[in-house]
Amino acid sequence: MTGFTNKGLVPTRRVALMLIGAGALAAGGITSARAATGDDEVLTEAKVLRDPDTPVAGNPDGNITIVEWSDYNCPYCRKLEPELRQVVQDDGKVRLVMKDWPILGPVSVTAARSALAAKFQGKYHQAHDALIGVSSRLTEPRINELLAAAGVDMDRLKRDLTGRAKDIDAILKRNNEQAEAFGFQGTPSFIVGKYRVPGALSMTEFEQVIADARKAKMN
Repeated sequence: MTGFTNKGLVPTRRVALMLIGAGALAAGGITSARAATGDDEVLTEAKVLRDPDTPVAGNPDGNITIVEWSDYNCPYCRKLEPELRQVVQDDGKVRLVMKDWPILGPVSVTAARSALAAKFQGKYHQAHDALIGVSSRLTEPRINELLAAAGVDMDRLKRDLTGRAKDIDAILKRNNEQAEAFGFQGTPSFIVGKYRVPGALSMTEFEQVIADARKAKMN
């Protein structure tokens, strides 16, 4: 099984965009990476792109995959969300893999665990949209309020947060290990096809890197 290319840290968003535009991050010989805490490979295509426990939006049969690592308390993630979803919808052939990466404190962890717990009642996307769609910093009472308003069964959620705790924590652990192995330093961060994109892009920039990723896939 192959893994993904990670050609070092890109220090700023401006530099990242320049490199992407030049095709400097296109993955050629894809290498595997190992987690610092164990021997298991963490950057394989199966684990990054096809983790069956990770929610997917967009076209599940799309010919290009975008993987997003995000935090519900990240203002850049919130600002980007509607634009990214519009790009995915307009394109029609993009899989969007949604990896919760709560790095901004305990409330971010609570939000991520709650969204993933909602997955067990088929309400992950409703929970995600409710949590990412606010403009103010989340608190635990606000999380519960938003999820209830989005139609999440809160009694079921509480049971799943306890009963499926190991499953939820395992997902978050995998997401974190992958992000660290890629060298990401904040949210949002992305893989687009075989490009590594450490930072937010505009709609136009997303459209361009998707096009570049398709070309790279054909070569």
